[in-house]
Amino acid sequence: MRIITGTSRGTKLRTLEGTDTRPTTEICKEGVFSAIQFDIADRYVLDLFGGSGQMALEALSRGGERAVIVDNSRRACEIIKSNAEATKFIKQCRIVCNDWQDFLRYTAGKEKFGLVFLDPPYTPELLDSIISKLIQCDVLTDDAIIVAESDRDGVPQPVDGFRTKLYRYGKTFVSILRREQRESEE
Repeated sequence: MRIITGTSRGTKLRTLEGTDTRPTTEICKEGVFSAIQFDIADRYVLDLFGGSGQMALEALSRGGERAVIVDNSRRACEIIKSNAEATKFIKQCRIVCNDWQDFLRYTAGKEKFGLVFLDPPYTPELLDSIISKLIQCDVLTDDAIIVAESDRDGVPQPVDGFRTKLYRYGKTFVSILRREQRESEE
């Protein structure tokens, strides 16, 4: 696993051993970043199920402003820190070792993210709950993009106010939700 392109291109990343995490495959990651490549610059990134931190770090390598990477595993947080140091993005990262729900509860209304990566355990309807909570907690910018990874049974339902495009990479499905710009009233 490595950073594909940008300022940290080619940097090898560590991942947890075993089956506790499921790193995004290279082909899936390449597809995701091809789809959002012109929408990364200067965005505040949230990786809510960090694992190795590779998605947020790839976004920073491609011009993202800064990132918050959340994971509830101490071991994962140590790997994320190591990867942030290896890519030289440690100063642009805040690594939070906490449950996603607690993080959103604490952050509600305090921070707004323009690019959000979601790769939770593959459980039906979990992404629907997470996306609903992101909206409810008011942590998304007006032009936010959510990248949600799942299996077939976990693909999120359409969300009011978002355009959704679905991609498939083998058994992995990636939903990219783009918040629709609200018409300004004159």
